[in-house]
Amino acid sequence: MVDMGLLHRAEIHDGHARVELVLTSGWCPFAASVLTDVETAVLSIPGVDTARVELVWDEVWTPARLSDSARTTLRFLPDPSEVRDPAAYVAAARPSPTTTEELS
Repeated sequence: MVDMGLLHRAEIHDGHARVELVLTSGWCPFAASVLTDVETAVLSIPGVDTARVELVWDEVWTPARLSDSARTTLRFLPDPSEVRDPAAYVAAARPSPTTTEELS
């Protein structure tokens, strides 16, 4: 959550935890499970008796929120400045067509 930049704010006061999350997309298919999973994790913290996990809708998630380690882990493509010939890079990375694809 933290490395992905989804944590907006978290506070614990008198045994009550309040956590605010930012989703990568308003249409995130994992939103419901993320809320439940975070609540379960927060309730497992010693001294936390209750927890409220909310979504923040007035702040947009961007890749700039990623930690350096998450950015490195999720970077599937090389930096564009490192690719001298984009068309050749794509051609080399694309799998060979199968017999079925060749017939299409």
